[in-house]
Amino acid sequence: MSLQAQDAPQTGTTTTPPATTQQTPDQSQAKQLETVTVTGIRASLQQSLDTKRNADAIVDAITAEDIGKFPATNVAEALAQIPGVTLDRAFGATQRVSINGIDPSLNLSFLDGHPVAQAMWLYGDSPNRGFNYSLLPPEILGSLEIYKSPEARLPEGSLGGTVIMHTIQPLDVPANTLSGSFGVNYNDMVEQSRPNASLFYSWHNADKTFGADVSLSHYEQKTDRQGQEIFGYTPVSAIAAANPAIAGQIAAGTLKASDQMPTELNAADFQQTEKRSSILVNLQYKPNDHFESTLSLLYMTDRLDNLNVSMYPIAGFNYAGISHLTEGPNGIVVAGTQVGTPCFNTTSCTSTAETFMDNDARKSFIRTKGADWRGTYKGDGWRINGQLGVSTSDNTITQAFKELFYGGGFDWNINKGFNYTDLASANNPSYWADNNFGGNIGYKPYKARDEYAQADFTKDFDGFFNSLQVGARWASHWESQSLLIDNVGVPNQTLNEIGYGGISNLSGASSIGLSGSTVHHVQTLGFQSIYNAVLDGNQLSSNDPVDYWDNTFNVQQQNSAGFAQLNFGNDNVHGNLGVRFVHTKIDSFGYNVPSTCSTWDCVFPPGFGYVGTTSTSNDWLPAFNVAWNVTPDIILRGAGSETIAYAPYNQLAPYFEANDTVLTATAGNPNLKPYRSVNFDLSGEWYFNNESVIAVSGFYKNVLNYVVNAATVQGRQNGSWAELIQGSTGQMLVNNGMCTLEGFCQYSVSAPINGGRAKVKGAAISYQQAFGDSGFGVRANFTYSDSSTAAGGPLPYNSKDSYNLSPYFEKGPYSASIAYNYRSKYLAGGYVAGAPDSYTDSYKELDASLGYKFNDHMSVTFDALNLLNSTYKQFYGAQMTELANEYASGREYILEAHFKL
Repeated sequence: MSLQAQDAPQTGTTTTPPATTQQTPDQSQAKQLETVTVTGIRASLQQSLDTKRNADAIVDAITAEDIGKFPATNVAEALAQIPGVTLDRAFGATQRVSINGIDPSLNLSFLDGHPVAQAMWLYGDSPNRGFNYSLLPPEILGSLEIYKSPEARLPEGSLGGTVIMHTIQPLDVPANTLSGSFGVNYNDMVEQSRPNASLFYSWHNADKTFGADVSLSHYEQKTDRQGQEIFGYTPVSAIAAANPAIAGQIAAGTLKASDQMPTELNAADFQQTEKRSSILVNLQYKPNDHFESTLSLLYMTDRLDNLNVSMYPIAGFNYAGISHLTEGPNGIVVAGTQVGTPCFNTTSCTSTAETFMDNDARKSFIRTKGADWRGTYKGDGWRINGQLGVSTSDNTITQAFKELFYGGGFDWNINKGFNYTDLASANNPSYWADNNFGGNIGYKPYKARDEYAQADFTKDFDGFFNSLQVGARWASHWESQSLLIDNVGVPNQTLNEIGYGGISNLSGASSIGLSGSTVHHVQTLGFQSIYNAVLDGNQLSSNDPVDYWDNTFNVQQQNSAGFAQLNFGNDNVHGNLGVRFVHTKIDSFGYNVPSTCSTWDCVFPPGFGYVGTTSTSNDWLPAFNVAWNVTPDIILRGAGSETIAYAPYNQLAPYFEANDTVLTATAGNPNLKPYRSVNFDLSGEWYFNNESVIAVSGFYKNVLNYVVNAATVQGRQNGSWAELIQGSTGQMLVNNGMCTLEGFCQYSVSAPINGGRAKVKGAAISYQQAFGDSGFGVRANFTYSDSSTAAGGPLPYNSKDSYNLSPYFEKGPYSASIAYNYRSKYLAGGYVAGAPDSYTDSYKELDASLGYKFNDHMSVTFDALNLLNSTYKQFYGAQMTELANEYASGREYILEAHFKL
């Protein structure tokens, strides 16, 4: 495709960025660059540099060619090539992107200038404002920019950066352009391949006054994440109080009362098959040089059915069964033995050793729709831009749950996993069964909707101050969820009745040093067997009002904003200064339930029930950007701004999402104030050759209000108590003083609060060079980011050190590239409802890509991702001594054929 490079900071598209078109430089200084035909790595990198070089703000850019020529399966992985951008790898498909060390929820992302509504995909996950790039097919994109310093014309809501993604417009490419790809991807841990394909067609009439294009894509991926999870630690002093043998070890000096013992070692296996399909249509009308209009229609579906199997022997529920513990470094108990007697072919069992096998079979189908209109009318030295549209997304996530029990003894080791004492019994399905709790099925409908309208007016001037932009924007976002759990009528069953699937072989767990029963243990027949066991022939009825009350909320945020921005520039200096005013109104609704309520017929007193709160704020947000061309090849930039951002929608609602077995919970807080930050940015860029640059930048953010999580203990009625009290789990919670016989339990609750000040400061250096005609080139960058809150702790998702090294080769029909990414440890949230904050260990990834071009119409690429088979590992606490989880996801290989006609 043929793309025009311009002085304005755009990459060959005619899309409208949020709230306004791209800034137009002084017409007397404008220059038309020659047409750039994007045919390979070097051409795409040159185009990205043109965008960065000509921007007024501090901007980085990538093109569709960057996504296609460097190893990446989605937009997020392509973004990792940009300085200051880091990825979180909690799941194989990247979801969360940090910019300059800022939480992904505090960045903004727009497609052709508008938001895309996104429903939550994972049952039990916490929604966040961060854009889920794994749900957006990269085939629909032509280019994107990251604004690291804001401009007054850009929408409010970002502390880290604003990502503007552009689709390809039909009047920008030749008529009857047809391109596409088809291929397969293969994961070596799953040992299965899945297909993917994309198709793009664009047409316009001979006069180039009307055009249409359509992008189609289908992508499938098989994911298996295997490893170990630990849901908490128990002090040895508590065990010794109930166990003479452990008290004797303390007396003998082989243990200390302050040592911490893992409550359980969970063999975790998350299996998912994703099937994503999308269609995007652009209809562009440009009857003359004065008027232009584009209508975009988007429809995407993403099926993300998954099965999460957790096999966890629990030592912390029955202290009497612990016969011995072994102390390790840093006050952590590293090994132990639990004794117990297994029960044969029964659904009612009591033992001093307890293993639960949780099977969570989840159906997840996200449907996203959107319609967007944008138009421009140009007069003599002035223009008006407008945009309006709507985007919706919904997903009724369901989870069929079966929890099987085994009472036999086991040995455990924090580095190796666990192994059952009597393997013959442990590997016999007749010893596994429901234990007075047959399971349940949960329905969690989740919906999101965005509506927006904006208009701006630009007047051009002669002279140093070359244009004035004024505009207004209205945006509304609505998000809601609920939870219905049916549990009456699910029978207690043995593993044989559910469907015995043989002995597992978790190669991913083996690759991180785990062995024994952690890797080889009994399992069901899989996803469908769990659904069949819960639903087939069972007359279910809802009997869990507490979970419904605690997990039902809706939040609507409406922003009304206006801005004025003055753009200036001559041969040596250019930039902008302006101010944005925004009025924010947030209405949040949720259930406020008395602690004594546990049945549907509970009468709510005044002030209780489904209640709502409204909060408002008014904010003035100045922004200033300046670029000085010291020489034609050296540019110095400076920026100062004030920005705001908002907490995730669920945190703004009065809700309470609990894990009723381990008694942890996450709660909301409708009284949260917006994040507010004063920002300063500096950069220097030396464009010393074609496709070559060395850039150094620094950033400082003084956050005046930062939302942090606070841990509290709250007494609540247990929503699952009717089932739990029938089995050993409920009895152990009562015996340990965690719950009353009536099910009033003490939950460890994590809730957001206004946390006061925080600071983020850092610097980045990037280097890009093509080495003459050799075909070789390199991209590299390093970012240092340091953060702290008023209390002295770090900010979530902030890695102090991150870097990327990407050499490439392209000559003749051959192309190749390697990408090595590293980020140091960082604070991240817990992985189950209410779990304490965890720290993610440093992560490194090596990817590679090979390509061969047969002719101008056909080519083939081969990508290899995660060649190091890196382990994602988290710990409780900054000391990194209490392991929380460790996962392996395997290597992924993608073979694709590409065509262009």
